[in-house]
Amino acid sequence: QGGVCFDLSRMDAIAELSLEDFSVTVEPGVTRKALNSHLRGTGLWFPVDPGADASLCGMAATGASGTNAVRYGTMRPNVLNLRVVLPDGRLLHTAGPGRQARKRAAGYDLTSLFVGSEGTLGFLTQATLRLHPLPEAIAATTATFPSVRAAVSCTVQVLQAAVPVARIEFLDEVMVGACSRFSGLELPVAATLLLELHGSPHGLAEQQRQAEEIVRLNGGSGLAWAEEPEERGRLWAMRHSAWYAALALRPGCQGYSTDVCVPISRLPDVVVETKQDLQDSGLTGPMVGHVGDGNFHCLLVFDPQDPAEAQRVHAFAQRLGRRALAAGGTCTGEHGVGLGKRALLLEELGQEGLDTLRRIKAALDPHNLMNPGKVL
Repeated sequence: QGGVCFDLSRMDAIAELSLEDFSVTVEPGVTRKALNSHLRGTGLWFPVDPGADASLCGMAATGASGTNAVRYGTMRPNVLNLRVVLPDGRLLHTAGPGRQARKRAAGYDLTSLFVGSEGTLGFLTQATLRLHPLPEAIAATTATFPSVRAAVSCTVQVLQAAVPVARIEFLDEVMVGACSRFSGLELPVAATLLLELHGSPHGLAEQQRQAEEIVRLNGGSGLAWAEEPEERGRLWAMRHSAWYAALALRPGCQGYSTDVCVPISRLPDVVVETKQDLQDSGLTGPMVGHVGDGNFHCLLVFDPQDPAEAQRVHAFAQRLGRRALAAGGTCTGEHGVGLGKRALLLEELGQEGLDTLRRIKAALDPHNLMNPGKVL
């Protein structure tokens, strides 16, 4: 059909910073790392970390999440206001011009409507974000487990024990092996959890004791806490390279990443069933996840020249989405609907829910100018 692509990367101003209010207003070209670099020395940071050095307005548009969400939340609770150019050119401030209150009960929540809208309702040209105090002390570790179920069950128990983890990431043995080879870190090839704790030095010691006890109860081993920034940096660089590590398993092949999110209580069963489905399907698909939120990903690597394998990948992704829905979850926790999960969106929301979304889209974008075909 043709179209126009808008590049807003040169709109890169940090328009306003209020240290006392723990808030900052940024334009679309400001990335996550650029903001945290600007905040260095203030005692504050923006913790939402999807891995890539993404545009903050892009992160709002996609409802981004990441490794820190279990402690600090996803983009949705961390966006206080948005300036949006609507499809007809009108300017909308979703919480009112210049407003940055931590909570509000005035009218419909327009900010949340645009967070995660995937570019279908308007251009996000400014975002006011919530900042957080930097933790006084940080410690990270890895723990290996005898099985996938043991690792995921440990996650559930850590959360039930109210250990205030900042990050708790799961990697299956295929993902650990790929990441170890790609990053040059020597880790046991087994189901693994990466944990990070934030707090005061005294509080951190108690959190570490609690976490170690729960890990041992689930047959886990290998805990060695890294407290220096360089050590922790290497650990999380390995985790953030997971996509490239997965692609390196089959050089010359293509990657397809899909995700779901389920209630924490259902997570062990859904992960184990998905692992079995991958094996039965004969697919290369390392698993990795922000399991503290019940969210996990399958990084499927396949030969695009093999139609049969491509079809198996598509069928697996649909089964995974429906497995999550059957468990009371969602067909996507982070990656969005886009084009590939439109049928699953109908199954998740029902016809009335989908019709309501269409009416909202028609009211704001009656000519279907913005990302036509996406989501709906």
